Amino acid sequence: MKLSMICVAGLGFALTGLSAAGQEAQPPADPRTVPHETQDMTPDGEVEPVGVCPAVRFEYGQGRYTTVQVNVNGQGDNILGDAANEPSIAVDPTNPNRMAIGWRQFDTVNNNFREAGRAFTTDGGQTWTFPGVLTNGTFRSDPVLAADRAGTIYYCTLKNNFLCDMFISSDGGATFGSPIAAYGGDKEWMAIDTTGGMGDGHIYLAWSTAAGCCGNRIFTRSTDGGLSYLNPITLPSSPIWGTLAVAGNGDLYVCGSDAFSTFIVVRSTNADDPGQTPTFSTRNAAINLGGTVVSFGGPNPEGLAGQLYIAVDTSGGPRDGHLYLLSTVDPSGTDPADVKVVRSTDGGATWSAPVRVNDDASTTAWQWFGTMSIAPSGRLDAVWNDTRNTGNTFRCQTFYAYSTDGGATWSPNEATGPVWDSSVGWPRQNKIGDYYHMISDDLGAHLAYATTLNNEQDVYYMRVAVDCNGNGVHDGDDIASGRSADANRNWIPDECEGADCGRIDKFNVGCTNGRLKAKVVSTLAAGTILTVDNNGDRRTLTINDRGKGKVKWTGQSGAHTVFIVECPQFTRSTTCN
Repeated sequence: MKLSMICVAGLGFALTGLSAAGQEAQPPADPRTVPHETQDMTPDGEVEPVGVCPAVRFEYGQGRYTTVQVNVNGQGDNILGDAANEPSIAVDPTNPNRMAIGWRQFDTVNNNFREAGRAFTTDGGQTWTFPGVLTNGTFRSDPVLAADRAGTIYYCTLKNNFLCDMFISSDGGATFGSPIAAYGGDKEWMAIDTTGGMGDGHIYLAWSTAAGCCGNRIFTRSTDGGLSYLNPITLPSSPIWGTLAVAGNGDLYVCGSDAFSTFIVVRSTNADDPGQTPTFSTRNAAINLGGTVVSFGGPNPEGLAGQLYIAVDTSGGPRDGHLYLLSTVDPSGTDPADVKVVRSTDGGATWSAPVRVNDDASTTAWQWFGTMSIAPSGRLDAVWNDTRNTGNTFRCQTFYAYSTDGGATWSPNEATGPVWDSSVGWPRQNKIGDYYHMISDDLGAHLAYATTLNNEQDVYYMRVAVDCNGNGVHDGDDIASGRSADANRNWIPDECEGADCGRIDKFNVGCTNGRLKAKVVSTLAAGTILTVDNNGDRRTLTINDRGKGKVKWTGQSGAHTVFIVECPQFTRSTTCN
Protein backbone atom coordinates (compact mmCIF):
# COMPACT_ATOMS: atom_id res chain seq x y z
CA MET A 1 0.00 0.00 0.00
CA LYS A 2 1.19 3.51 -0.80
CA LEU A 3 -0.28 5.96 1.73
CA SER A 4 0.42 9.65 2.12
CA MET A 5 1.17 11.18 5.51
CA ILE A 6 -1.83 11.22 7.85
CA CYS A 7 -2.70 14.60 9.39
CA VAL A 8 -2.08 14.82 13.11
CA ALA A 9 -0.99 18.36 13.91
CA GLY A 10 -3.77 20.70 14.96
CA LEU A 11 -6.38 18.02 15.49
CA GLY A 12 -6.70 18.72 19.19
CA PHE A 13 -8.13 22.12 18.28
CA ALA A 14 -10.08 20.92 15.29
CA LEU A 15 -11.99 18.26 17.16
CA THR A 16 -12.87 20.29 20.23
CA GLY A 17 -16.40 19.87 21.48
CA LEU A 18 -17.28 16.62 19.77
CA SER A 19 -19.64 14.11 21.35
CA ALA A 20 -18.13 11.08 23.02
CA ALA A 21 -17.87 8.06 20.77
CA GLY A 22 -19.67 5.81 23.18
CA GLN A 23 -22.76 7.97 23.55
CA GLU A 24 -25.49 6.68 21.26
CA ALA A 25 -28.58 8.71 20.42
CA GLN A 26 -31.91 7.27 21.50
CA PRO A 27 -33.98 6.15 18.49
CA PRO A 28 -37.23 8.01 17.89
CA ALA A 29 -40.50 6.18 18.40
CA ASP A 30 -41.25 6.20 14.67
CA PRO A 31 -38.34 7.02 12.30
CA ARG A 32 -40.79 7.60 9.45
CA THR A 33 -41.97 10.83 11.05
CA VAL A 34 -38.59 12.31 11.99
CA PRO A 35 -36.46 14.01 9.32
CA HIS A 36 -32.79 13.13 9.22
CA GLU A 37 -31.77 16.59 8.06
CA THR A 38 -32.62 19.61 10.22
CA GLN A 39 -30.94 22.96 10.72
CA ASP A 40 -30.46 23.44 14.44
CA MET A 41 -27.43 25.72 14.27
CA THR A 42 -26.67 28.87 12.29
CA PRO A 43 -23.51 29.58 10.32
CA ASP A 44 -20.59 31.11 12.16
CA GLY A 45 -19.84 33.40 9.24
CA GLU A 46 -16.52 33.06 7.47
CA VAL A 47 -14.57 30.29 9.17
CA GLU A 48 -10.82 30.43 8.90
CA PRO A 49 -9.25 26.98 8.36
CA VAL A 50 -7.30 25.62 11.31
CA GLY A 51 -4.52 24.78 8.91
CA VAL A 52 -3.60 22.38 6.15
CA CYS A 53 -1.73 19.13 5.78
CA PRO A 54 -1.11 16.70 2.92
CA ALA A 55 -4.23 15.17 1.43
CA VAL A 56 -4.66 11.41 1.54
CA ARG A 57 -3.83 9.43 -1.59
CA PHE A 58 -2.99 5.73 -1.67
CA GLU A 59 -3.14 2.46 -3.58
CA TYR A 60 -4.28 -0.77 -1.97
CA GLY A 61 -4.74 -4.38 -2.98
CA GLN A 62 -1.86 -4.44 -5.48
CA GLY A 63 -3.21 -1.34 -7.19
CA ARG A 64 -6.81 -2.54 -7.57
CA TYR A 65 -8.06 0.24 -5.30
CA THR A 66 -6.83 3.82 -5.64
CA THR A 67 -8.15 6.46 -3.24
CA VAL A 68 -7.79 10.23 -3.69
CA GLN A 69 -9.08 12.92 -1.33
CA VAL A 70 -11.70 15.18 -2.92
CA ASN A 71 -12.38 18.04 -0.46
CA VAL A 72 -9.04 19.80 -0.81
CA ASN A 73 -7.90 23.40 -1.10
CA GLY A 74 -6.52 25.07 -4.21
CA GLN A 75 -3.10 23.55 -3.63
CA GLY A 76 -4.53 20.05 -3.25
CA ASP A 77 -4.01 19.94 0.52
CA ASN A 78 -6.38 18.74 3.22
CA ILE A 79 -8.18 21.52 5.11
CA LEU A 80 -7.91 20.94 8.85
CA GLY A 81 -10.87 21.51 11.15
CA ASP A 82 -13.71 21.01 8.66
CA ALA A 83 -15.86 17.96 7.94
CA ALA A 84 -17.33 16.44 4.80
CA ASN A 85 -19.62 13.46 4.40
CA GLU A 86 -22.60 11.96 2.56
CA PRO A 87 -21.04 12.11 -0.93
CA SER A 88 -22.66 11.45 -4.31
CA ILE A 89 -20.95 11.09 -7.69
CA ALA A 90 -21.78 11.66 -11.36
CA VAL A 91 -19.71 10.46 -14.33
CA ASP A 92 -19.95 12.11 -17.75
CA PRO A 93 -20.72 9.18 -20.11
CA THR A 94 -19.36 11.12 -23.10
CA ASN A 95 -16.02 11.62 -21.35
CA PRO A 96 -15.58 9.43 -18.24
CA ASN A 97 -12.50 11.39 -17.22
CA ARG A 98 -14.93 14.17 -16.25
CA MET A 99 -16.67 13.52 -12.94
CA ALA A 100 -18.28 15.54 -10.19
CA ILE A 101 -18.80 14.76 -6.51
CA GLY A 102 -21.09 16.60 -4.09
CA TRP A 103 -21.16 16.31 -0.32
CA ARG A 104 -22.31 17.89 2.95
CA GLN A 105 -19.67 20.53 3.73
CA PHE A 106 -19.15 21.60 7.36
CA ASP A 107 -16.67 24.48 7.53
CA THR A 108 -16.00 23.66 11.18
CA VAL A 109 -16.67 20.58 13.29
CA ASN A 110 -17.84 22.90 16.06
CA ASN A 111 -21.03 23.70 14.12
CA ASN A 112 -23.32 21.29 12.27
CA PHE A 113 -24.45 23.96 9.80
CA ARG A 114 -23.63 22.53 6.40
CA GLU A 115 -23.55 23.61 2.78
CA ALA A 116 -23.40 21.97 -0.64
CA GLY A 117 -19.79 20.97 -1.19
CA ARG A 118 -18.70 20.11 -4.70
CA ALA A 119 -15.62 19.17 -6.68
CA PHE A 120 -14.79 18.10 -10.21
CA THR A 121 -12.06 16.24 -12.05
CA THR A 122 -10.97 16.19 -15.68
CA ASP A 123 -8.29 13.50 -15.36
CA GLY A 124 -10.26 10.47 -14.26
CA GLY A 125 -10.11 11.24 -10.55
CA GLN A 126 -6.35 11.65 -10.21
CA THR A 127 -6.84 15.24 -9.03
CA TRP A 128 -9.89 17.16 -7.80
CA THR A 129 -10.79 20.84 -7.70
CA PHE A 130 -13.06 22.20 -4.95
CA PRO A 131 -14.15 25.64 -6.23
CA GLY A 132 -16.31 26.41 -3.19
CA VAL A 133 -19.82 25.52 -2.10
CA LEU A 134 -23.00 26.17 -4.05
CA THR A 135 -24.75 29.36 -2.83
CA ASN A 136 -22.45 30.28 0.03
CA GLY A 137 -24.19 30.66 3.39
CA THR A 138 -27.23 28.54 2.51
CA PHE A 139 -28.02 25.45 4.58
CA ARG A 140 -27.97 22.45 2.25
CA SER A 141 -27.91 18.70 2.81
CA ASP A 142 -28.65 15.31 1.19
CA PRO A 143 -26.66 15.85 -2.03
CA VAL A 144 -27.52 13.56 -4.95
CA LEU A 145 -25.80 13.78 -8.35
CA ALA A 146 -26.52 12.13 -11.70
CA ALA A 147 -25.64 12.61 -15.36
CA ASP A 148 -27.79 12.32 -18.45
CA ARG A 149 -26.74 10.57 -21.66
CA ALA A 150 -25.37 13.82 -23.14
CA GLY A 151 -23.10 14.41 -20.14
CA THR A 152 -25.09 17.14 -18.38
CA ILE A 153 -24.65 16.79 -14.62
CA TYR A 154 -27.47 17.45 -12.16
CA TYR A 155 -26.99 18.21 -8.46
CA CYS A 156 -30.06 17.95 -6.21
CA THR A 157 -29.81 19.26 -2.66
CA LEU A 158 -32.14 19.77 0.31
CA LYS A 159 -32.62 23.16 2.02
CA ASN A 160 -33.64 23.90 5.60
CA ASN A 161 -37.30 24.28 4.56
CA PHE A 162 -37.27 20.65 3.36
CA LEU A 163 -37.54 21.67 -0.28
CA CYS A 164 -34.99 20.68 -2.90
CA ASP A 165 -33.10 22.75 -5.44
CA MET A 166 -31.64 21.40 -8.66
CA PHE A 167 -28.38 22.75 -10.05
CA ILE A 168 -27.30 21.97 -13.63
CA SER A 169 -23.79 21.80 -15.10
CA SER A 170 -22.91 21.52 -18.78
CA ASP A 171 -19.14 21.42 -18.21
CA GLY A 172 -18.62 18.30 -16.12
CA GLY A 173 -19.36 19.93 -12.79
CA ALA A 174 -16.86 22.77 -13.08
CA THR A 175 -19.68 25.33 -12.91
CA PHE A 176 -23.37 25.13 -12.07
CA GLY A 177 -26.26 27.41 -12.95
CA SER A 178 -28.71 29.05 -10.58
CA PRO A 179 -30.88 26.84 -8.35
CA ILE A 180 -34.18 25.56 -9.76
CA ALA A 181 -36.99 24.63 -7.38
CA ALA A 182 -37.67 20.88 -7.58
CA TYR A 183 -40.20 20.22 -4.78
CA GLY A 184 -38.58 17.33 -2.86
CA GLY A 185 -37.96 16.52 0.76
CA ASP A 186 -35.78 14.70 3.27
CA LYS A 187 -33.64 11.78 2.02
CA GLU A 188 -34.38 12.47 -1.64
CA TRP A 189 -32.84 10.35 -4.39
CA MET A 190 -32.66 10.85 -8.13
CA ALA A 191 -32.37 8.78 -11.31
CA ILE A 192 -32.12 9.89 -14.94
CA ASP A 193 -33.31 7.92 -17.95
CA THR A 194 -30.32 7.23 -20.23
CA THR A 195 -31.96 4.55 -22.37
CA GLY A 196 -32.16 6.57 -25.58
CA GLY A 197 -35.88 5.81 -25.69
CA MET A 198 -38.99 7.95 -25.31
CA GLY A 199 -38.06 8.96 -21.77
CA ASP A 200 -34.40 9.68 -22.41
CA GLY A 201 -33.31 12.57 -20.20
CA HIS A 202 -36.28 12.36 -17.85
CA ILE A 203 -35.31 13.15 -14.26
CA TYR A 204 -37.08 11.20 -11.53
CA LEU A 205 -37.01 12.31 -7.89
CA ALA A 206 -38.44 10.61 -4.78
CA TRP A 207 -38.10 11.45 -1.09
CA SER A 208 -39.18 10.56 2.44
CA THR A 209 -42.60 11.18 3.96
CA ALA A 210 -40.94 12.53 7.13
CA ALA A 211 -40.50 16.08 5.84
CA GLY A 212 -40.95 17.62 2.45
CA CYS A 213 -42.97 19.85 0.23
CA CYS A 214 -46.18 17.93 -0.05
CA GLY A 215 -47.10 15.48 2.69
CA ASN A 216 -47.39 11.96 1.33
CA ARG A 217 -46.88 13.14 -2.26
CA ILE A 218 -43.24 12.10 -2.55
CA PHE A 219 -42.47 11.75 -6.27
CA THR A 220 -41.88 14.18 -9.11
CA ARG A 221 -40.53 14.13 -12.66
CA SER A 222 -38.92 16.57 -15.07
CA THR A 223 -39.27 16.06 -18.82
CA ASP A 224 -37.46 19.24 -19.91
CA GLY A 225 -33.94 18.75 -18.60
CA GLY A 226 -34.59 19.82 -15.03
CA LEU A 227 -36.14 23.20 -15.78
CA SER A 228 -39.61 22.37 -14.42
CA TYR A 229 -41.20 19.59 -12.36
CA LEU A 230 -44.45 17.69 -12.14
CA ASN A 231 -46.75 18.57 -9.25
CA PRO A 232 -45.76 15.75 -6.86
CA ILE A 233 -47.80 12.55 -6.68
CA THR A 234 -48.06 9.73 -4.15
CA LEU A 235 -46.25 6.42 -4.33
CA PRO A 236 -48.06 3.27 -3.23
CA SER A 237 -46.75 1.91 0.09
CA SER A 238 -44.71 5.15 0.56
CA PRO A 239 -41.19 3.61 0.41
CA ILE A 240 -38.48 5.67 2.15
CA TRP A 241 -34.68 5.60 2.48
CA GLY A 242 -34.22 4.00 -0.94
CA THR A 243 -33.07 4.66 -4.48
CA LEU A 244 -34.42 4.56 -8.05
CA ALA A 245 -33.46 2.69 -11.23
CA VAL A 246 -34.54 2.84 -14.88
CA ALA A 247 -34.79 -0.38 -16.90
CA GLY A 248 -33.73 -0.66 -20.52
CA ASN A 249 -37.36 -0.45 -21.66
CA GLY A 250 -37.91 2.77 -19.70
CA ASP A 251 -39.75 1.24 -16.74
CA LEU A 252 -39.00 3.09 -13.50
CA TYR A 253 -38.45 1.32 -10.18
CA VAL A 254 -38.45 2.96 -6.76
CA CYS A 255 -37.36 1.00 -3.69
CA GLY A 256 -37.41 1.69 0.01
CA SER A 257 -38.62 0.45 3.35
CA ASP A 258 -41.09 1.28 6.09
CA ALA A 259 -38.05 2.13 8.28
CA PHE A 260 -38.43 -1.17 10.13
CA SER A 261 -38.63 -4.66 8.62
CA THR A 262 -40.58 -4.20 5.39
CA PHE A 263 -38.81 -3.66 2.07
CA ILE A 264 -40.78 -2.33 -0.88
CA VAL A 265 -40.49 -1.97 -4.66
CA VAL A 266 -42.94 0.00 -6.80
CA ARG A 267 -42.91 0.34 -10.60
CA SER A 268 -44.16 2.71 -13.26
CA THR A 269 -44.47 1.52 -16.85
CA ASN A 270 -45.47 4.92 -18.21
CA ALA A 271 -43.09 7.34 -16.47
CA ASP A 272 -41.14 7.54 -19.72
CA ASP A 273 -44.16 8.95 -21.58
CA PRO A 274 -43.98 12.75 -21.30
CA GLY A 275 -47.65 13.00 -22.22
CA GLN A 276 -48.86 10.98 -19.23
CA THR A 277 -48.77 11.47 -15.49
CA PRO A 278 -46.78 8.54 -14.10
CA THR A 279 -48.77 5.80 -12.42
CA PHE A 280 -47.20 3.31 -10.05
CA SER A 281 -48.09 -0.13 -8.79
CA THR A 282 -46.65 -1.97 -5.82
CA ARG A 283 -44.64 -4.89 -7.15
CA ASN A 284 -43.91 -6.29 -3.71
CA ALA A 285 -44.35 -4.69 -0.27
CA ALA A 286 -43.03 -7.61 1.78
CA ILE A 287 -39.60 -8.40 0.33
CA ASN A 288 -37.44 -10.56 2.58
CA LEU A 289 -33.91 -9.18 2.78
CA GLY A 290 -32.92 -11.44 5.64
CA GLY A 291 -33.13 -8.83 8.37
CA THR A 292 -34.48 -5.47 9.47
CA VAL A 293 -33.51 -1.87 8.75
CA VAL A 294 -30.52 -0.68 10.77
CA SER A 295 -30.53 2.93 11.94
CA PHE A 296 -29.58 4.92 15.03
CA GLY A 297 -26.79 3.09 16.81
CA GLY A 298 -23.61 1.17 16.25
CA PRO A 299 -20.87 2.85 14.22
CA ASN A 300 -23.16 5.68 12.98
CA PRO A 301 -25.24 6.52 16.06
CA GLU A 302 -27.42 9.33 14.69
CA GLY A 303 -27.71 8.10 11.13
CA LEU A 304 -28.57 5.16 8.96
CA ALA A 305 -26.34 2.11 8.79
CA GLY A 306 -27.18 2.10 5.10
CA GLN A 307 -29.99 2.85 2.70
CA LEU A 308 -31.58 0.48 0.19
CA TYR A 309 -30.06 0.25 -3.31
CA ILE A 310 -31.86 -1.02 -6.40
CA ALA A 311 -30.20 -1.89 -9.71
CA VAL A 312 -31.53 -3.25 -12.98
CA ASP A 313 -29.59 -5.21 -15.60
CA THR A 314 -29.56 -3.37 -18.95
CA SER A 315 -26.82 -5.50 -20.55
CA GLY A 316 -28.99 -7.04 -23.25
CA GLY A 317 -27.75 -10.43 -22.07
CA PRO A 318 -29.59 -13.36 -20.51
CA ARG A 319 -30.25 -11.43 -17.27
CA ASP A 320 -31.45 -8.24 -18.96
CA GLY A 321 -34.25 -6.72 -16.89
CA HIS A 322 -33.38 -8.59 -13.70
CA LEU A 323 -33.64 -6.48 -10.55
CA TYR A 324 -31.38 -6.45 -7.50
CA LEU A 325 -31.85 -5.03 -4.01
CA LEU A 326 -28.98 -4.62 -1.55
CA SER A 327 -28.89 -3.16 1.93
CA THR A 328 -27.33 -3.41 5.34
CA VAL A 329 -29.74 -5.36 7.53
CA ASP A 330 -29.87 -6.67 11.09
CA PRO A 331 -30.28 -10.46 10.81
CA SER A 332 -31.72 -12.65 13.51
CA GLY A 333 -29.34 -13.65 16.26
CA THR A 334 -26.39 -11.75 17.71
CA ASP A 335 -24.93 -10.45 14.44
CA PRO A 336 -25.60 -6.68 14.45
CA ALA A 337 -25.43 -6.03 10.70
CA ASP A 338 -24.79 -7.85 7.42
CA VAL A 339 -24.91 -6.80 3.77
CA LYS A 340 -27.49 -8.85 1.89
CA VAL A 341 -28.87 -8.92 -1.64
CA VAL A 342 -31.95 -10.37 -3.34
CA ARG A 343 -32.87 -10.60 -7.02
CA SER A 344 -36.06 -10.65 -9.08
CA THR A 345 -36.48 -12.08 -12.56
CA ASP A 346 -40.10 -10.98 -13.05
CA GLY A 347 -40.03 -7.22 -12.66
CA GLY A 348 -40.06 -7.20 -8.88
CA ALA A 349 -43.13 -9.36 -8.24
CA THR A 350 -41.17 -12.17 -6.60
CA TRP A 351 -37.69 -12.26 -5.10
CA SER A 352 -34.99 -14.80 -4.35
CA ALA A 353 -33.89 -15.83 -0.91
CA PRO A 354 -31.43 -13.31 0.53
CA VAL A 355 -27.71 -13.86 -0.12
CA ARG A 356 -25.10 -12.67 2.36
CA VAL A 357 -22.38 -10.64 0.60
CA ASN A 358 -19.88 -10.36 3.45
CA ASP A 359 -17.99 -13.64 3.92
CA ASP A 360 -16.63 -13.19 7.46
CA ALA A 361 -17.23 -15.84 10.10
CA SER A 362 -17.86 -13.31 12.86
CA THR A 363 -21.29 -12.92 14.44
CA THR A 364 -20.37 -9.65 16.16
CA ALA A 365 -18.88 -7.57 13.32
CA TRP A 366 -20.68 -4.63 11.75
CA GLN A 367 -21.03 -4.54 7.98
CA TRP A 368 -22.60 -1.13 7.31
CA PHE A 369 -23.18 1.42 4.54
CA GLY A 370 -23.72 -1.43 2.09
CA THR A 371 -23.67 0.15 -1.40
CA MET A 372 -24.33 -1.44 -4.81
CA SER A 373 -24.04 -0.53 -8.48
CA ILE A 374 -24.28 -2.49 -11.72
CA ALA A 375 -21.90 -2.55 -14.69
CA PRO A 376 -22.91 -2.48 -18.37
CA SER A 377 -22.12 -6.22 -18.45
CA GLY A 378 -24.56 -6.93 -15.61
CA ARG A 379 -21.77 -7.45 -13.07
CA LEU A 380 -22.79 -6.35 -9.57
CA ASP A 381 -20.33 -4.38 -7.44
CA ALA A 382 -20.73 -3.87 -3.69
CA VAL A 383 -18.81 -1.93 -1.04
CA TRP A 384 -19.38 -1.54 2.68
CA ASN A 385 -17.61 -0.66 5.91
CA ASP A 386 -16.55 -3.66 8.00
CA THR A 387 -15.29 -4.16 11.56
CA ARG A 388 -14.32 -7.84 11.15
CA ASN A 389 -10.60 -7.17 11.58
CA THR A 390 -10.81 -4.93 14.65
CA GLY A 391 -13.57 -6.19 16.95
CA ASN A 392 -14.40 -2.53 17.61
CA THR A 393 -17.75 -1.02 16.62
CA PHE A 394 -16.15 2.19 15.31
CA ARG A 395 -12.89 0.91 13.79
CA CYS A 396 -13.54 -0.42 10.33
CA GLN A 397 -12.22 -0.91 6.81
CA THR A 398 -14.04 -0.37 3.54
CA PHE A 399 -14.49 -3.69 1.69
CA TYR A 400 -15.35 -4.66 -1.91
CA ALA A 401 -16.86 -7.72 -3.61
CA TYR A 402 -18.51 -8.46 -6.94
CA SER A 403 -20.86 -10.98 -8.54
CA THR A 404 -21.04 -12.12 -12.16
CA ASP A 405 -23.92 -14.58 -11.75
CA GLY A 406 -26.77 -12.30 -10.80
CA GLY A 407 -25.90 -12.03 -7.13
CA ALA A 408 -26.03 -15.77 -6.43
CA THR A 409 -22.35 -15.91 -5.44
CA TRP A 410 -19.86 -13.19 -4.54
CA SER A 411 -16.11 -12.88 -4.85
CA PRO A 412 -13.88 -13.21 -1.80
CA ASN A 413 -14.19 -9.96 0.15
CA GLU A 414 -11.22 -7.60 -0.09
CA ALA A 415 -10.28 -4.64 2.08
CA THR A 416 -9.74 -1.54 -0.06
CA GLY A 417 -7.77 0.48 2.46
CA PRO A 418 -6.51 0.74 6.04
CA VAL A 419 -8.52 0.83 9.26
CA TRP A 420 -10.31 4.08 10.12
CA ASP A 421 -12.49 5.26 13.01
CA SER A 422 -16.07 6.32 12.27
CA SER A 423 -16.35 8.21 15.59
CA VAL A 424 -13.64 10.72 14.71
CA GLY A 425 -14.58 14.23 13.62
CA TRP A 426 -18.34 14.22 14.13
CA PRO A 427 -19.50 17.76 13.28
CA ARG A 428 -21.88 18.28 16.21
CA GLN A 429 -23.92 15.30 15.06
CA ASN A 430 -22.91 11.74 15.76
CA LYS A 431 -22.70 10.36 12.26
CA ILE A 432 -20.67 10.31 9.07
CA GLY A 433 -23.70 10.87 6.87
CA ASP A 434 -26.23 8.29 5.70
CA TYR A 435 -24.85 6.84 2.46
CA TYR A 436 -22.12 6.32 -0.12
CA HIS A 437 -22.62 6.37 -3.89
CA MET A 438 -21.01 4.19 -6.59
CA ILE A 439 -21.17 3.90 -10.39
CA SER A 440 -19.85 0.81 -12.21
CA ASP A 441 -18.23 0.52 -15.63
CA ASP A 442 -16.41 -2.12 -17.71
CA LEU A 443 -13.21 -1.87 -15.66
CA GLY A 444 -14.65 -1.64 -12.16
CA ALA A 445 -16.33 1.20 -10.30
CA HIS A 446 -16.18 4.85 -9.27
CA LEU A 447 -16.91 5.25 -5.55
CA ALA A 448 -17.58 8.44 -3.59
CA TYR A 449 -17.17 7.72 0.11
CA ALA A 450 -16.39 9.39 3.43
CA THR A 451 -13.84 8.16 5.96
CA THR A 452 -11.55 9.55 8.65
CA LEU A 453 -8.24 8.49 7.12
CA ASN A 454 -6.91 11.98 7.87
CA ASN A 455 -8.14 11.84 11.47
CA GLU A 456 -11.19 13.89 10.49
CA GLN A 457 -14.21 13.39 8.24
CA ASP A 458 -13.30 13.86 4.58
CA VAL A 459 -14.69 12.81 1.21
CA TYR A 460 -12.73 10.53 -1.09
CA TYR A 461 -12.89 9.12 -4.59
CA MET A 462 -11.95 5.47 -5.06
CA ARG A 463 -11.21 3.93 -8.43
CA VAL A 464 -11.91 0.20 -8.33
CA ALA A 465 -9.95 -1.42 -11.17
CA VAL A 466 -9.85 -5.22 -10.93
CA ASP A 467 -7.84 -5.92 -14.08
CA CYS A 468 -4.77 -8.08 -13.54
CA ASN A 469 -4.25 -8.81 -17.26
CA GLY A 470 -4.47 -5.16 -18.29
CA ASN A 471 -7.07 -5.55 -21.04
CA GLY A 472 -9.35 -2.81 -19.70
CA VAL A 473 -12.04 -5.27 -18.59
CA HIS A 474 -12.88 -6.38 -15.05
CA ASP A 475 -11.31 -9.78 -14.29
CA GLY A 476 -14.67 -11.13 -13.18
CA ASP A 477 -16.17 -10.33 -16.57
CA ASP A 478 -13.15 -11.87 -18.32
CA ILE A 479 -13.80 -15.14 -16.49
CA ALA A 480 -17.58 -15.03 -16.83
CA SER A 481 -17.39 -14.44 -20.58
CA GLY A 482 -14.76 -17.12 -21.18
CA ARG A 483 -12.09 -14.65 -22.29
CA SER A 484 -10.00 -15.89 -19.37
CA ALA A 485 -9.87 -19.30 -17.75
CA ASP A 486 -10.06 -19.89 -14.00
CA ALA A 487 -9.17 -23.55 -13.63
CA ASN A 488 -8.86 -23.47 -9.85
CA ARG A 489 -11.95 -21.24 -9.44
CA ASN A 490 -10.18 -18.71 -7.26
CA TRP A 491 -11.66 -15.66 -9.08
CA ILE A 492 -8.27 -14.83 -10.63
CA PRO A 493 -7.68 -15.25 -14.38
CA ASP A 494 -5.22 -18.06 -14.90
CA GLU A 495 -2.96 -15.88 -17.04
CA CYS A 496 -2.35 -13.71 -13.96
CA GLU A 497 -1.19 -16.57 -11.76
CA GLY A 498 1.86 -17.32 -13.80
CA ALA A 499 2.96 -20.37 -15.76
CA ASP A 500 6.17 -22.36 -15.81
CA CYS A 501 7.27 -20.93 -19.13
CA GLY A 502 10.49 -22.95 -19.02
CA ARG A 503 8.45 -26.11 -19.63
CA ILE A 504 7.15 -24.87 -22.98
CA ASP A 505 9.32 -26.45 -25.67
CA LYS A 506 7.62 -25.24 -28.84
CA PHE A 507 5.04 -22.64 -29.84
CA ASN A 508 4.11 -22.97 -33.49
CA VAL A 509 1.74 -20.65 -35.34
CA GLY A 510 0.57 -20.95 -38.92
CA CYS A 511 -2.30 -19.90 -41.16
CA THR A 512 -3.73 -21.75 -44.18
CA ASN A 513 -6.87 -20.82 -46.09
CA GLY A 514 -7.90 -18.38 -43.37
CA ARG A 515 -7.51 -20.97 -40.58
CA LEU A 516 -4.98 -19.78 -38.01
CA LYS A 517 -3.66 -22.42 -35.63
CA ALA A 518 -1.44 -22.09 -32.57
CA LYS A 519 0.12 -25.21 -31.05
CA VAL A 520 2.08 -25.78 -27.86
CA VAL A 521 4.44 -28.66 -27.13
CA SER A 522 5.54 -28.81 -23.51
CA THR A 523 6.17 -30.81 -20.39
CA LEU A 524 3.45 -28.90 -18.54
CA ALA A 525 1.00 -30.86 -16.42
CA ALA A 526 -2.15 -32.13 -18.06
CA GLY A 527 -5.00 -29.69 -17.52
CA THR A 528 -2.81 -26.59 -17.54
CA ILE A 529 -4.67 -23.77 -19.28
CA LEU A 530 -2.86 -21.18 -21.37
CA THR A 531 -4.32 -18.06 -22.99
CA VAL A 532 -3.31 -17.25 -26.57
CA ASP A 533 -3.74 -13.74 -27.97
CA ASN A 534 -4.33 -13.34 -31.72
CA ASN A 535 -4.41 -9.63 -32.60
CA GLY A 536 -6.34 -8.99 -29.39
CA ASP A 537 -8.71 -11.96 -29.72
CA ARG A 538 -7.91 -14.20 -26.75
CA ARG A 539 -8.73 -17.88 -26.51
CA THR A 540 -7.60 -20.63 -24.19
CA LEU A 541 -6.02 -24.01 -24.80
CA THR A 542 -5.72 -26.92 -22.41
CA ILE A 543 -2.59 -29.05 -22.20
CA ASN A 544 -3.38 -32.75 -22.66
CA ASP A 545 -1.68 -35.76 -21.08
CA ARG A 546 0.99 -35.67 -23.81
CA GLY A 547 1.95 -32.08 -22.96
CA LYS A 548 0.31 -30.66 -26.08
CA GLY A 549 -2.44 -28.13 -26.69
CA LYS A 550 -3.84 -26.16 -29.61
CA VAL A 551 -6.30 -23.42 -30.47
CA LYS A 552 -7.59 -22.13 -33.80
CA TRP A 553 -9.38 -19.24 -35.47
CA THR A 554 -11.23 -19.28 -38.79
CA GLY A 555 -11.97 -16.54 -41.30
CA GLN A 556 -8.62 -14.85 -40.72
CA SER A 557 -6.78 -12.55 -43.13
CA GLY A 558 -3.82 -10.20 -43.14
CA ALA A 559 -0.93 -9.93 -40.69
CA HIS A 560 -1.24 -11.48 -37.23
CA THR A 561 0.80 -11.28 -34.04
CA VAL A 562 0.13 -14.25 -31.78
CA PHE A 563 1.53 -14.79 -28.28
CA ILE A 564 0.99 -16.75 -25.07
CA VAL A 565 -0.36 -14.27 -22.54
CA GLU A 566 1.25 -16.01 -19.56
CA CYS A 567 4.58 -16.29 -21.37
CA PRO A 568 4.83 -13.33 -23.78
CA GLN A 569 8.35 -14.34 -24.78
CA PHE A 570 6.55 -16.87 -26.97
CA THR A 571 5.41 -14.45 -29.67
CA ARG A 572 5.00 -15.36 -33.33
CA SER A 573 4.00 -13.50 -36.49
CA THR A 574 2.15 -14.93 -39.45
CA THR A 575 0.12 -13.81 -42.46
CA CYS A 576 -3.23 -15.21 -43.53
CA ASN A 577 -3.98 -15.02 -47.24
